[in-house]
Amino acid sequence: MSTQKRTTPSAGPPEPEPIRFFGTTWVEHGGGYAWRRAAVAVGGLAAAVAGALLLRLGYQGLAIAKVGGLVNVIVVVGVAVCTALAFRRTWEGFVRGGERRGGSGAGGRAGSGESTQSLMVIGFIGVFLAWSLRALQEAPGENLHRREYEERVRRAGGKRSVRGGK
Repeated sequence: MSTQKRTTPSAGPPEPEPIRFFGTTWVEHGGGYAWRRAAVAVGGLAAAVAGALLLRLGYQGLAIAKVGGLVNVIVVVGVAVCTALAFRRTWEGFVRGGERRGGSGAGGRAGSGESTQSLMVIGFIGVFLAWSLRALQEAPGENLHRREYEERVRRAGGKRSVRGGK
């Protein structure tokens, strides 16, 4: 059985796509939209802090094991780089669409979603920070969804006016 919605041209205006944590409240900014944005911002920040504490615990484990200075530097630099890249990739996904677009990753590179999955896991703090900071401005991905939705509404309106004129 298919999970895709089936629409017909006479079904009325197209339905907006839901955004994670917001559903379709982003369209009219109703239904607790402001509270949801605040919750996502605070939740993302809290998750980033919890993740930082978890990484500190792991780093202390390395110190207890006395693995050496080079390993400590490699771990710190690796986590920092992965966090920065994960932040950038997540932020660009909110602006450009990322993985939702035709199976390609951020920036339209085909297959980059699978190849950077481990980077996103290691840099999870960057993902949480991107969600938190973006929620201060809008629902993460709202601008992109709004442009697509308005384009679909415009196209649906144009098709109806042509059909109505026949």
